[in-house]
Amino acid sequence: MLTSENTAACASQSALRRAMEGQQVLEGIALLCDEGHNLKVSLGPFTGVIPREEAALGIKDGSTREIAILSRVGKPVCFVVTDLAEQDGVLTPILSRRKAQQRALTYLLQTLQPGMVIPATVTHLENFGVFVDVACGVASMIGIENISISRIPHPKCRFTPGQEIYAAVLAVDQSLRRIYLTHKELLGTWQENAARFSPGITVPGTVRGIQEYGIFIELTANLSGLAEIQETLEEGDRVSVYIKAIVPERMKIKLLAIDKLSPAPSTPAPLSYFITSGQLEHWRYAPPGCTKPGCDTYFSAAL
Repeated sequence: MLTSENTAACASQSALRRAMEGQQVLEGIALLCDEGHNLKVSLGPFTGVIPREEAALGIKDGSTREIAILSRVGKPVCFVVTDLAEQDGVLTPILSRRKAQQRALTYLLQTLQPGMVIPATVTHLENFGVFVDVACGVASMIGIENISISRIPHPKCRFTPGQEIYAAVLAVDQSLRRIYLTHKELLGTWQENAARFSPGITVPGTVRGIQEYGIFIELTANLSGLAEIQETLEEGDRVSVYIKAIVPERMKIKLLAIDKLSPAPSTPAPLSYFITSGQLEHWRYAPPGCTKPGCDTYFSAAL
């Protein structure tokens, strides 16, 4: 939005006309959403309008919920200019976010391949996963099972809306025009995460699971250890833990819970990525020589 090209294209009526004729994708701030769910958008000295059905892919056929429009207020939106309406000397650019998204989606479907690592922006969280913007408002979803190796009760344990993250393309479905993403593979293997720790040190962790035989405590998003049962601990508690042993051949970390800590901040801890670019073919979580089955991801061809 702050690029010289965008600023120049929004500076005058003649510049907007050239952008319209060239179907240039521009960006502005959504000022408000009216009672008809039309978006008013600031672009240079003008205020444009994105009609409701042009505000997002899927609004017209009902496959996209109205929250996709309401949630844009106060945020940047991409669009193309479709008309320049003028009344009583006031110019009102008519805009389409849907067309800009359609162009972006077509480009992504043509260029993305399974295993590619791409940037994304978190838009909103649901119990079952996190929705992200991969380009120009094109949405994709990362299922909660693909967020991290350490199991979490809700995506809010890892993400907040507006957060910039990385994701890997799991598959591309040309027929449904959808892009499927995964995230856990970028947070490191068992060996890469375990290398941060050593027996004899005490570190903070988070209780992620309680079983009859022990308590699973998360040390990093992709690494957990097992401690003996303590009746005072509950899922979600932060604790200090003493690392008793690290056993790579069994992919096991033995822990001793020392003390219960104050609750974690409402904002999740920053993510630590081991991979932020390139293209993956096969990712294996378990260390070499491990006798236990580990998580493997094979990035398939386009669907």
